[in-house]
Amino acid sequence: MPALERLHSEGYPLLAVVSQPPKPAGRGMRLHRTPVHERAESLGLTVLTPARARDPEFIEQARALAPDLLVLASYGKILPPSLLAIAPLGNWNLHASLLPKHRGASPIQYAILNGETETGVTLMEMVAEMDAGDIYLQAREPILPDDDYGRLESRLAERAAELLMEGLQRLQAGTLTRTPQDHAAATYAPLITKEDAHIRWAEPAARCRNRVRAFSPKPGAYTLWRGKVLKIWKAEAVPDASDDAGTILSVDPDNFLVACGQGALRLLEVQPESRPRMAIRAFVNGYRPQVGERME
Repeated sequence: MPALERLHSEGYPLLAVVSQPPKPAGRGMRLHRTPVHERAESLGLTVLTPARARDPEFIEQARALAPDLLVLASYGKILPPSLLAIAPLGNWNLHASLLPKHRGASPIQYAILNGETETGVTLMEMVAEMDAGDIYLQAREPILPDDDYGRLESRLAERAAELLMEGLQRLQAGTLTRTPQDHAAATYAPLITKEDAHIRWAEPAARCRNRVRAFSPKPGAYTLWRGKVLKIWKAEAVPDASDDAGTILSVDPDNFLVACGQGALRLLEVQPESRPRMAIRAFVNGYRPQVGERME
């Protein structure tokens, strides 16, 4: 969204905006457009929503527009060579990591999960291989101790928009250069699965907390308690705990502790299955968890 907003506000001629098709969601399973789709329409821009980026009809639509440059940000699909061959000035991608680190669909989540203290955004040229193209520009961004996926993603989206503007200015000035990636140094951040968000209590407390941060606000880290899903939205890692991993050590509303492989996790905000999010005090008062019970 920030990239779209900046392109429009700076007066760049946007021939079309391509977004994922509307998808059913909510209790009534009504079709919902993406935020980019809605914003583009509000700006009076043409919006294309192909089911697949390689559909021949869509390729012909793109070719007929005769774009100078194609810019991709968080589209979620790999573009085919036939589409990448259309724009004479190239095909740019804004990727939320400092490539070649964290190629793939989930760079922000894996940076937080791994306990890293810095990440960034990369403006790169798209090629057939995923996130393997030459690098034009990069910008670094610290990962703050209380950052979760949502907060860090918002900051990186703003940095990406700034980087895109710098790239366009350098392109127009004839000073934009490109550097090949060191493919031997590449690491990967694959698509997140439901199991990735499952708390592994045998891991150190810091790693458990990072899993909570990495998957908030979506899809939400979770554990199983009393046979049901319990999502954990906020937590702190504390040292010097001992017991079987996953065991509830304390049910004090101000110090609700669950043992980890090393240390313990202090739960601050949770969400029982089919219930709203709640502070740990409300959870303790409403559900009466007991010391010695296990979370799995």
